[in-house]
Amino acid sequence: NIGHLYSRSFYGLSKVKNLNLKRTFTKPKNAMFSFPKIDDFSFQWLKCLEYLNMEDNSLLGITTNMFTGLTNLKHTTLSNSFANLQTLTNVTFSSLAHSPLLTLNLTRNKISHIESGAFSWLGHLEVLDLGLNEINQELTGQEWKGLENIVEIYLSYNKYLTLTSGSFASVPSLRRLMLRRVACKHLDISPSPFHPLRNLTILDLSNNNIANINDEMLKGLDQLEILDLQHNNLARLWKHANPGGPVLFLKGLSHLHILNLESNGFDEIPADVFKGLSQLRVIYLGLNNLNLLPDSLFDDQTTLKSLSLQKNLITSVEKSVFGPAFQNLNSLDMSFNPFDCTCESLAWFASWLNGTHTNIEDLPSHYLCNTPPQYHATPVMLFDISPCKDSAPFKLLFVINTSFLFTLIFVVLLVHFQGWRIAFYWNVTIHRVLGFKEIDHQAEKHDYSAYVVHAQEDARWIWKHFCPMEEKDHSLRFCLEERDFEAGTPELEAIVNSIK
Repeated sequence: NIGHLYSRSFYGLSKVKNLNLKRTFTKPKNAMFSFPKIDDFSFQWLKCLEYLNMEDNSLLGITTNMFTGLTNLKHTTLSNSFANLQTLTNVTFSSLAHSPLLTLNLTRNKISHIESGAFSWLGHLEVLDLGLNEINQELTGQEWKGLENIVEIYLSYNKYLTLTSGSFASVPSLRRLMLRRVACKHLDISPSPFHPLRNLTILDLSNNNIANINDEMLKGLDQLEILDLQHNNLARLWKHANPGGPVLFLKGLSHLHILNLESNGFDEIPADVFKGLSQLRVIYLGLNNLNLLPDSLFDDQTTLKSLSLQKNLITSVEKSVFGPAFQNLNSLDMSFNPFDCTCESLAWFASWLNGTHTNIEDLPSHYLCNTPPQYHATPVMLFDISPCKDSAPFKLLFVINTSFLFTLIFVVLLVHFQGWRIAFYWNVTIHRVLGFKEIDHQAEKHDYSAYVVHAQEDARWIWKHFCPMEEKDHSLRFCLEERDFEAGTPELEAIVNSIK
């Protein structure tokens, strides 16, 4: 145990590359108010040092020039090392400004706040571990300013993190982001906090009790391979009764390989929720309340390697649902489900179990029939499927008879309500095919070319103009009342006879 490290303590150790100071600066139990001390410039002699381990110590804090001179330092672990490191300021790591540091572990230091530009001195840093602290703040994005080469940020197991649209805008190079159990419940914001992270491959949002997200939360994360959303409260999002319909927040994740959705309370699952996710290799859906799964659910998951559906309410395992997913499966966990051991529900699954090479742990003891009563507590693999095969010919006969019956009913109703129309079009068609056509009527002969109706005052004008026309053209003959009406005939009757 070292109580005081002086500025010349490491003099002459310029060739050292690895230095382990784990549990070296511990606080004596009988020294209530004294802390071990490291003088400034104590590490300046270690020019070749690449790895420094200082975890589990009892130092008070990081001084201005504590790490000055470590010009080759690449990896350092400062986990559980400081008693007074609650706030990371923009000068906390200034002594590492000339170090090509790649990884920095700051776990278990009771850090509660990160100021803007706290890591601006660490331009080469690739991995930053801030897990298991007490960080309680809104992340604006300025905290990560200067981390131009950062690949992974570990923030899991902190007190409360509030994300904004710009929380990670300054670290577009980020590939792995861990946010497990940080109480970031509200992610239904637009644009999404993860929108700038186009290179992200791993995202852990588990154990946050998240209930509200939108379908664009993961939009643009085309390179995402691992997504962990277990132990949240997402059940409402996949309900058909959800206002606006189910929220398909997985759409567009075409490179996703591993998906963990355990313990979310799901009791419904949309048919298109995994559509387009053809590269999925592992799906965890255990510890939910799923019962009936849609037929096309796993149609795009023909290369699935591992499927976990343990401790749900699944009673039926049918080929129409699980057939595509089981094609190349290496591992299956559907234990502790209340299976219905009937031909309709389990015949295909029982047959598949007895012929597959897929790894299924505890098959005899954890895969038991729940119904019907005569099979209760019987292992699924012992379910007798021989009676189920005999029903195949009857099913075909049933389909044929039913089809014939419905066709007959349709024809009878069609003839009853539309028979006259069918007969009419039939006759027209036959007549046209055989060349029948309507007989031309002979031209009818008329006594007059026109019947002239006029007022009494116009009689003279009619005689003056129409009679000369008849004299010039003998084919014209006008019916005039005063001249052509039969004497003694009532006027109305004479008019009707003339028109005929």
